[in-house]
Amino acid sequence: MSTLYLNLKTEYFQQIKAGTKPEEYRLMTDHWCKRLEGRAYDRIEIANGYPKKDDTENRIERPWRGYEIKTITHPHFGPDPVRVFAIKVN
Repeated sequence: MSTLYLNLKTEYFQQIKAGTKPEEYRLMTDHWCKRLEGRAYDRIEIANGYPKKDDTENRIERPWRGYEIKTITHPHFGPDPVRVFAIKVN
């Protein structure tokens, strides 16, 4: 079973856990293009930072639902619009 691992800051992890954040964004860099384009995963494991393996409170497992390519403006990426992979985590 193939898994995409996403490590997040607490703010974004809590939003996903609460169900208020349906997508997680990753810049369209070479690194993320290689990890996402033309690949399929069975599931996503979302972690609050880098918790220990047995820390289930700080990990969320979701089925893989794909991604979309979007252009967004987000404070985390600065004031200019950027192209991102919007990974579906809901």
